[in-house]
Amino acid sequence: MKLTVTVLDTTGIQSYIFGSNRLRENIGASYLVGQVTDAWVKQILRDELRIKDPKASIETQDAELVYAGGGNTVLLFKSAEVAISFTQKLSLKVLKEAPGINLVVAHRHDFEWGQDHLYDTVQEMMKADLDVKKRSRIPSSPLLGLGVTQDCNSTRLVAVDQSKSHGSPADYPVSREIVAKLDTVRPANTQLKQTLQLPDGWDIPLDFDDFGRSRDEMSYLAVVHIDGNSMGKRFQAFAEGKNDRDYITAMRDLSQSVEQAGKAVLQQLTQELISNWDTLKETLDLTTQKLPFRPLVYGGDDITFVCDGRLGLTLAVRALQLFEAQPIADNKPITACAGVCIVKAHYPFARAYELSEALCRAAKTIAKRERGGDERSEAVSAIDWHIAASGLLGDLAEIREREYRSQDGKHLEMRPLLLDADPYDWQNWPSFESVIKEFIKGDWKEKRNKVMALREVLRQGPAATKAFLTAYQLETLPIMPGSDRRLKSPLAEQGWLDTTCGYFDAIEAMDFYIPLEVSQ
Repeated sequence: MKLTVTVLDTTGIQSYIFGSNRLRENIGASYLVGQVTDAWVKQILRDELRIKDPKASIETQDAELVYAGGGNTVLLFKSAEVAISFTQKLSLKVLKEAPGINLVVAHRHDFEWGQDHLYDTVQEMMKADLDVKKRSRIPSSPLLGLGVTQDCNSTRLVAVDQSKSHGSPADYPVSREIVAKLDTVRPANTQLKQTLQLPDGWDIPLDFDDFGRSRDEMSYLAVVHIDGNSMGKRFQAFAEGKNDRDYITAMRDLSQSVEQAGKAVLQQLTQELISNWDTLKETLDLTTQKLPFRPLVYGGDDITFVCDGRLGLTLAVRALQLFEAQPIADNKPITACAGVCIVKAHYPFARAYELSEALCRAAKTIAKRERGGDERSEAVSAIDWHIAASGLLGDLAEIREREYRSQDGKHLEMRPLLLDADPYDWQNWPSFESVIKEFIKGDWKEKRNKVMALREVLRQGPAATKAFLTAYQLETLPIMPGSDRRLKSPLAEQGWLDTTCGYFDAIEAMDFYIPLEVSQ
């Protein structure tokens, strides 16, 4: 039986979702992206092509949804005509209801079902056909208006309405793209509440000003981007060598289990925020039961959320811990990496998200490779972050070279950090957390002025740090836990080990760390 294999993808999603500084527009954009490659696909199959069950076998109907996940959708059609008809209907729906989203479609006609080549065919289409389509795609040039027109505040396209007509508390001119985003905020919010299993009486932010802030202090937001390690290879390994029907079953099972794992992580984070509410509402100056936390992209191992800046590190680490505890279909734990960008509220959101992605990539280099350069046998979870007290000038490497080098060129930052303690790598979260807790709650709690002075002394290097401790009659800095005795000396005695400082990051993050009581 000859079939048509169709693969769907989208391009320019980051700018579409995160290109606005208005949270409602980000919310609507994320919801629409999810609709395009999942819900609308199923809707057209059912309503337009009369497919009763999109996941039923292709042998009994004209089309079958193989799987939708990881940003891709794979389908089988009985004929090229049906495949093209489906694509036309989906494209028209995207143009009408989600303007601004770019849909990319690849077809392979004359696929021979039952020859057990579906796995190879899909892999080839993703690596070759879709890439060719994306590279050869002619960028659209929207008509920017004729005669006297007003620009949309967000897209600079021609405005067609005012935002207040579409549920926004602020009133500004909006284009068709922004209208579509704003009109989906309500269903997006309903869907997220159901996903988080939010109890009655609790709410989630719709605007950046809804996040917590302390009186008379500058407000900060954290943009957290989490991505699973080597998940594409996991999917390939799980499906490779299977016959066509078993391949479909394997991809669905693994995709669904990863999807459920991502939702379970967010649900647990939500419950832990609620269980810590008495502490949070006082610390963050919260007056209503509105969580200072909002997932924007979620479902599976790829999660992006926004929260109060003082919760970014805590929630990112907790999410990584929860991911590792989730069961998925291939019976292997999920390890992931997180990038956390902490910026002042109303800082350009697209730039903050871009840096969170770069931080996540930096964490992945440590997760997959030892600091000496050798590959790890298995990728581990890791985290990296940046706290921007002012702006973000340059890429991550430039920022660190400019802002995190001592006078003699050594590294002030100890990040990226491994999630778990490692006897062969002291640069891990438990070591960092023990130091920051000692500065906040331990013997150093009453020495805040000395801690702030220490921060500047660390920039001068090990000798200056050792002299500082001697001058203040301090025996050592907080001692990091670890099996390597070197951590007690010289690290605690001079603040440095080899070319890396062990204390600068903790001092910088003191005001951006709120621990939560969690259930084990």
